[in-house]
Amino acid sequence: MMRYRICRKTGDCISEIGIGSSYMYEAGRAEAVKALRKAYEGGINYFDLAAGDGASFPIYGEALRDVRKEIFFQIHFGADYTKGTYGWTLDLDRIKKSVDWQLKELHTDYIDYGFIHCQDEAGDWEKYKRNGVYDYILSLKEKGVVRHIGLSSHTPSVIHRILDEVDADMLMFSVNPAYDYGHGEYANGGVDERAEVYKRCEKEGIGISVMKPFSGGQLLDSSLSPFGTALSPYQCIRYALDKPGILTVLPGAQSVKQVEELLAYYEMPEEALDYSLIADFAPAQAEGKCVYCNHCRPCPAGLDIGLINKYYDLAKAGDEMAAEHYRTLDKTAADCVGCGHCDNRCPFDVEQSYRMSEIRKYFGEM
Repeated sequence: MMRYRICRKTGDCISEIGIGSSYMYEAGRAEAVKALRKAYEGGINYFDLAAGDGASFPIYGEALRDVRKEIFFQIHFGADYTKGTYGWTLDLDRIKKSVDWQLKELHTDYIDYGFIHCQDEAGDWEKYKRNGVYDYILSLKEKGVVRHIGLSSHTPSVIHRILDEVDADMLMFSVNPAYDYGHGEYANGGVDERAEVYKRCEKEGIGISVMKPFSGGQLLDSSLSPFGTALSPYQCIRYALDKPGILTVLPGAQSVKQVEELLAYYEMPEEALDYSLIADFAPAQAEGKCVYCNHCRPCPAGLDIGLINKYYDLAKAGDEMAAEHYRTLDKTAADCVGCGHCDNRCPFDVEQSYRMSEIRKYFGEM
């Protein structure tokens, strides 16, 4: 059964698993339409439209036009389909033509989340503003064509710079253990820098939609994985969903079978979702830090140790709502009996019993 998360800034109820559209068209139109319909019927309601080819758009239009009001599209201002295949541009006229064409092919007259697209370099944002692209998004928002504003980036420093200026509702960020641990083409920013992105978004109510959850498929192949062993799609999805700020994970799917495999996430036993094996490959700067994986479950005293840690980390970053959530937990760090079970279970070498003492002090429970 699909689960949903609320975007605090927009109130939208978004499916934890969405669909990334990059190569949907390669399945052929008939199969791709069936796959999208299967996704909708399975409860998926969030779709990214940074497609690898313009051929994807009429497929989405055919498959979902009759349920348009029940789903969300994120469309990218800077993804250029004027020549058919995907291109990246900062030219305003080309962006206008591309967006108009996308709306026509999708049989819609509005955009749920209009994205400032692919801002990876420090100079991209200044060019984006100077060329009038951001002002164009704002003008469409005033008209109701764009409902909410998003930002797409792989680079933490650029993300913070833009979020300092833009009242964004959604961030599209590449989230997987390879990138978080410094492996891969888009592994921008260190462990702590990337963690700060998650915490900031959670604190400010900015939802995160996850691109590249499988690191371009590398994490699913032991011969390509930087960890030397393969993870399952379900482990990767759980990893992303455990991070603060995450609303939805957007893997690609090209067929009904692949959509069914994604939906099977909710049928998996907990042990199939356990990604703690990555602890063996954690860089030095990640050791001793809770990643909220809940491998320490079950706590003999009934504490949700991962959630307690998450609320604590967010509260320290200034998230008052997280502090409030902590105080309403059925059992807090004050209920820890110091048995050491979690210390022995933690694959990331976190001294959780010490952390519980630290958290009690922070929240004035001692």
